[in-house]
Amino acid sequence: MNLLLAFSHQAGVRLAEVAFLLVLIAGVWLVAAQIPQLKLHTARTMVSGVLLAIAGLLLIIATHWGHFG
Repeated sequence: MNLLLAFSHQAGVRLAEVAFLLVLIAGVWLVAAQIPQLKLHTARTMVSGVLLAIAGLLLIIATHWGHFG
């Protein structure tokens, strides 16, 4: 069975922009996790790791099927 899955170039670019925004948010969360006055540093680190994983998946999708790059 051949599955054809493709996005337009614009959709791939938009998907990559969302992924880069998630990377930015994850970076801010990592910085916030290192501030001793703020609580839940382990939870903040976990959230930033999940955001980075989702961003990586979106970038793979945008590059492979969205003709990004």
